[in-house]
Amino acid sequence: MTDQPIDILLVEDDELFRLGLTTRLQREPTLQVTAEAEDGETAIALVNQQSFDVVLLDIGLPGIGGLEACRQIKQQHPTLPVLALTSHNQPALIARLIEAQAQGYCVKGIAAEALVLAIRSVALGATWWDAIASQEIQTAFQSPALESPPTHTPTTLDILTKREQEILVLMADGQSNQEIAETLYIAPGTVRVHVHAILQKLEVRDRTQAVILAMQMGLVSPRKNLTE
Repeated sequence: MTDQPIDILLVEDDELFRLGLTTRLQREPTLQVTAEAEDGETAIALVNQQSFDVVLLDIGLPGIGGLEACRQIKQQHPTLPVLALTSHNQPALIARLIEAQAQGYCVKGIAAEALVLAIRSVALGATWWDAIASQEIQTAFQSPALESPPTHTPTTLDILTKREQEILVLMADGQSNQEIAETLYIAPGTVRVHVHAILQKLEVRDRTQAVILAMQMGLVSPRKNLTE
């Protein structure tokens, strides 16, 4: 099974920034910006007119704004991933993004390679909260100022999706990417994207460190010797 191109709707009101981002994303063989919008209203109209795999959405938009655009897009297309892109990382904004059902959040200025990985991850059904946002979420959840504390405080492994946790368990079992692909009946390329996402989210350098962290958190038990 070959990796299918990911069709992106890019919503950004800064023309120069949008042009630069489009140019960079188009260099990736599996990514293609198939439509662009300068405001939330246009973005909502576009998702009702054609199909996309991911909406890359600037939050600081004119008109109804990015948050409301995200909310309306998700109401009308619940399975369409929305990846927020903004210069702000305040806990209040992150909480509102979660409420609006965004699948991910990246701060403007993120490395191009990390943004590409984030897009691929949310297109595969994962969530993506960058290191800054993840820390802000945990800080907000642990804040004594909250009127109603959440029933569950996220741990390090909670930032991994169910699929990523499954792959991490198989990594701990010593399986290669090819073996994981065969076990889960998915493409090897999909496994590679998930593994990269796991390393990025757990902020580790390699598979061995990821598995050791998972063992420390109690997700997996020591099994075979780990290999790169």
